Amino acid sequence: MTPPYPFSAVVGLADLRLALLLTAVSPAIGGVLVRGEKGTAKSTVVRALAALLPEVEVVSGCRFACDPAAPDAECPDGPHTPGAGFERRRSALVELPVGATEDRVVGTLDLQRALGDGVKAYEPGLLAAAHRGVLYVDEVNLLPDHLVDLLLDAAAMGRAHVERDGVSVKHAARFLLVGTMNPEEGEPRPQLVDRFGLVVGVAAPQEAAPRAEVVRRRLAYEADPAAFAARYVEADAALATRIAAARSRLGGVALPDRELDRIARICLAYRVDGLRADIVVARTAVALAAWHGRTVVTKDDVRDAARLALPHRRRRDPLDPPGADRDRLEEVLEQEAGPDTDDDDPNDDDPDGGGPDGGGPEGGGPDGGGDDGGPGPDDGDGGPDANDAGPGPDRGADDSTPGPRSPDRDARFEPQKADESDVSDSSVMSQELAFAGLPYKPKLLSIAGRANRQAGSHAGRRSPALSRHGRVVRSRAPLGGKLTSLHVPDTVRAAALRGARRAEARDVREAVKVGREANLVLFVVDASGSMAARQRMSVVKTAILSLLRDAYQRRDKVGMIAFRGHDAALVLEPTASHEVGVLRLAELRTGGRTPLAAGLRQAARTLHGERRRDARRRPLLVVVTDGRSTSGPDPLSVVPLLSGVPAVVVDCESGPIRLGLARRLAAALEASCIPLTSLGA
Repeated sequence: MTPPYPFSAVVGLADLRLALLLTAVSPAIGGVLVRGEKGTAKSTVVRALAALLPEVEVVSGCRFACDPAAPDAECPDGPHTPGAGFERRRSALVELPVGATEDRVVGTLDLQRALGDGVKAYEPGLLAAAHRGVLYVDEVNLLPDHLVDLLLDAAAMGRAHVERDGVSVKHAARFLLVGTMNPEEGEPRPQLVDRFGLVVGVAAPQEAAPRAEVVRRRLAYEADPAAFAARYVEADAALATRIAAARSRLGGVALPDRELDRIARICLAYRVDGLRADIVVARTAVALAAWHGRTVVTKDDVRDAARLALPHRRRRDPLDPPGADRDRLEEVLEQEAGPDTDDDDPNDDDPDGGGPDGGGPEGGGPDGGGDDGGPGPDDGDGGPDANDAGPGPDRGADDSTPGPRSPDRDARFEPQKADESDVSDSSVMSQELAFAGLPYKPKLLSIAGRANRQAGSHAGRRSPALSRHGRVVRSRAPLGGKLTSLHVPDTVRAAALRGARRAEARDVREAVKVGREANLVLFVVDASGSMAARQRMSVVKTAILSLLRDAYQRRDKVGMIAFRGHDAALVLEPTASHEVGVLRLAELRTGGRTPLAAGLRQAARTLHGERRRDARRRPLLVVVTDGRSTSGPDPLSVVPLLSGVPAVVVDCESGPIRLGLARRLAAALEASCIPLTSLGA
């Protein structure tokens, strides 16, 4: 068996390593969400953490990892008597794949025993396997909504409650939740992000020395994993010992009232929602003190805890990425940085141990300063910390919005000075940049008919579809012999009709469920001179912003095509990152002629390419135009390229004289036509 990459061999990433170690010291913090671009060792570091976790004692033969000192009274394998036989084993690292099914996550009826022995038995799922260990979700932002709901329930209650397939089971499910994600692929639901105690952004090093060291160590590991891991055995063992010692000190760490008041003032000034932020900051500060060997929480512990626990808890808008207000957090912390002469703890035996942003003289890391958590034969200094080498995905200094915001506009859409390099047809095109107003709730735009995605994965909230979850509408024999969800009453009924006393494989019926799917919403936007009147384009941008927000909430992919001058451009490749769509919309300028046919042709090309990539995701074309075409061929001649594509035309025509061209286009596309003024729900 190939040993995992050693935790101590990781170069840089001090914030991430510290956050993971703190949650290992105090699982009550609530886990870690790791945000970063691809190829930044997010998964490598998380998998390496499992080797550092202390062993746990579990009741012998218990599939739910009950603690022999305090067994779960409702354990399905119980009841267990206190002091029963036990065994020691390593803390489990359970990986939840994005494509997992609901029954695999929470468990289900043991069909083999039900059909073979005629008994109702429960087969545990991944939540049971992760109890008292780590539940790791890679690409957590792509997790289907129904699995997110299951995680939210288990994380909130510390228990899993299973009611399905004739099984009613409750069992403990307390685990350290760790998720990784690439922000380019879209944001997870705010409710899920809030369940993570700490959120850390990571980025690749921007200097040659640490990049070279990363490659050097990775090549050495791939050449001989066992020999490479052996070099870091002592360093990893020292970290594991330190975690165990910090856990034992945790209960003896005092949180003075002055620091508790400081936490409350910081959270109030930062304007977080609810009280979970205050609790997480307090728990993290206590864990930091225990990690550094202190018996009293200090001001620096609170500041460092706030930097890890707060940035993702203040979101002005669903489309704002977590961490957008990091500058505001720094302002709040500076205001709380007044001199406290009594903050220094005489028991502090690690005065230089910094926090996530380098409270100590050499920057904060798991060991209070070093880059890789411990020395190794080929160690060196590891170079500058990757997290300090440049702005990461959550560190943008331009994300905050200084000054008061007008109540009738969105600050992300303030007009900017036109860039002369953008003017490709200055002789016929004037550059205008309008701002959007505050978004509103639009009507639900959905695809008629029901998609059969029983074997698909694009769960969402827009169009009806056959699904693995949702409302049961009927039963049927399993397709291809593969059972997705047992329909117990009809299975029993089929056996009874045969006069049999026990169901057999031929009697099995699966449930057919109707849920909703996520779609690809492709916007085709008229950005020509006919839309250049600033007030009119502001209304259009507000409408598109509202539709983007709606697409985010319904878990759709979005794309955007703009046409003006003599051509059309794909300004936003189809993506799940709705924040990028907001930025592209903010940069959208108007002017020039109206090549409507070019916009429709570009839409046909884009949808053809997306259909080849993912045939299971149905598209919805949203054309935002007044129907006029002053450049290129007749747009109706291009309509056959979009045959069979569900579409909606948003009619932007205004004024006393209306030609009804958008309605003609909608009729040709066999699409509904909605006036822009009637788009609101």
